Amino acid sequence: EWCTRYSENGGWGRQFAMWFMSDNPSPYGSWGNGAAMRIAPAGLWAKSDTEVLQLADQFSTITHNHQEAMQAAQAVALAIFWGREGRSVIAIKQQLMAKFPYDLNRTPDEIRPTYVRSERARESVPEAIICALNAVSFEDALRNSVSLGGDSDTIAAIAGGIAEVIFGIPNDIKNEAMAFLPDDMKSVLFSFYDQIPNHSLIRVPQ
Repeated sequence: EWCTRYSENGGWGRQFAMWFMSDNPSPYGSWGNGAAMRIAPAGLWAKSDTEVLQLADQFSTITHNHQEAMQAAQAVALAIFWGREGRSVIAIKQQLMAKFPYDLNRTPDEIRPTYVRSERARESVPEAIICALNAVSFEDALRNSVSLGGDSDTIAAIAGGIAEVIFGIPNDIKNEAMAFLPDDMKSVLFSFYDQIPNHSLIRVPQ
């Protein structure tokens, strides 16, 4: 509904645009990083590892029902859930590598010189996770993401979701971001965050 309402914003991936404009939207087998980009609520909402995986699959398969995309969304959601639990960055990295076929031992400095833009989940989501786990602040995670020079908005969205539970979001960034959102989106966002214990989103004065 929102995609249709704000379709004039543009910037949609071709397959996704065809999906939301369809009279009968159905999964299109995408191996892209779009599911991982929007999966943060699963990691924020879930109460267990099992529920994280269930929600990640449920949210992904409406569009991205390819194994690579679903696996990437699971990894991001778990990283967020584990961050909420207070696990260390080292523990999160090790547990993700034990569960998923990702090399997270690299750093943004090591990735940057040879990185090539890719929207494929397996070629961009591990890099986004690395940008978050190697950051020293929320803003640093976003800067790491943009500095790779790839699919920057998606990589930053993924890294930002993970960095939020590790560092919290600074008030100046929250306030500026909220100024871009229409009231209908803020209403849903606030309603969701109000149900998340110890959330980092502070309401911006209206």
